[in-house]
Amino acid sequence: MTGEGPALGEVLPVWSVVPFVLLLLAIAVIPLRWGHFWQRNRNKALVSLVLGLPVAAWVAVHDPSVLLHTAVEYVGFIALLAALYIIAGGIVLRGDLRATPAVNTGFLAVGALLANVIGTTGASMLLIRPLLQTNVPERRHVAHIPVFFIFVVSNCAGLLTPLGDPPLFLGYLRGVPFFWTLRLARQWLLTVVVLLTVFYLVDRRAVAREPPGIARRDAREFRPLKLRGTRNFVYLLAVVVAILVSSALPEGPVREIGRFGALVVMAALSLLTTPRALRRENGFGYHPIQEVAILFAGIFATMIPALEILRSRGASLGVTEPWHFFWLSGALSSFLDNAPTYLTFVSLAQGLGATGDTAVALAGGHVSASLLAAISCGSVFMGANSYIGNGPNFMVKAIAEEQGVPMPSFGGYLLWSGGILLPVFGVITLVFFL
Repeated sequence: MTGEGPALGEVLPVWSVVPFVLLLLAIAVIPLRWGHFWQRNRNKALVSLVLGLPVAAWVAVHDPSVLLHTAVEYVGFIALLAALYIIAGGIVLRGDLRATPAVNTGFLAVGALLANVIGTTGASMLLIRPLLQTNVPERRHVAHIPVFFIFVVSNCAGLLTPLGDPPLFLGYLRGVPFFWTLRLARQWLLTVVVLLTVFYLVDRRAVAREPPGIARRDAREFRPLKLRGTRNFVYLLAVVVAILVSSALPEGPVREIGRFGALVVMAALSLLTTPRALRRENGFGYHPIQEVAILFAGIFATMIPALEILRSRGASLGVTEPWHFFWLSGALSSFLDNAPTYLTFVSLAQGLGATGDTAVALAGGHVSASLLAAISCGSVFMGANSYIGNGPNFMVKAIAEEQGVPMPSFGGYLLWSGGILLPVFGVITLVFFL
């Protein structure tokens, strides 16, 4: 309803969130049970269309402005992801360093910083192949390396900027100031430092188990790292500048069109000026970003009722404390996509209301800064808990297996994340959210 009528979230029935739940379950279950069916983007598009189109039509009848706002957010979200994916796909890192714990930890540390500039997806695609190339030919005990890579680079690292992880960019599109996430530097630093320390100790133990002669062979095959496609860093910088400049403009079509245009131009320049051989060397293709665009079209449509209902009625659910939001948003992000999970809990936090200097003004109402911090950390960090928690996770797994690394099964990965990540998140809770 529009005008003087009740808010959309007050008139929508609770069962209107069923398509959203079904789509998230489909994303989680179908790849595991019917993997061949799910390999084709056409089939993903069919699932998104069947579940998303009726919801979009329903919302358009009741409040077309909500559907329009969601469509604008979707276009901006996909434009950023596609631009980062295309530009990062033109950067090639060649070489073969010494396969030592210090070097491997350095790879993860660099990725932890890069993830906040080129996104967790971009940093993962840039660094996973050189890291594996450094270790796989010389060492036998390497299965833990891509696992920790997923923990750090593909997930926990991307907390400091909206460019780092999709949930945070959705928050930026909803009105979170671009540099607000820098307030989470303490949570980021503690998590990354602990994980890097644990990785160093695990990798050091793995090196000690290697047979004699591995170190000598490793030294013979040393080749220094060389970057190719470096002009793409200029395009990445231009993307960051475009985001910052657009955030300073008044909300409206001019801002959205200008930001979208800048992203398209930078991606096009990357495609035009980067030799195709470099992209082939990276194994670059459009299937992953097409998959993201297709699935998120359905997600953005079906999540509208959930977001509006939570925004209007969230205060009655009893979820009120920061640690509640940290663990609940994190639990859902572990097995469902963390971007819509983030928006769902932000809407719930908005339903609680917030006032004063610590309140953050977003589209749809204010939210408490402490709750927003908990949601941001939960959604970003706990996407690492399973292979299906965040987009780069499966991509890293596939690349590692392609290089001959025996990755843990779905359940085996849960044992790794449960034994390493959950205690770290417990510490984060005690230090920051209680």
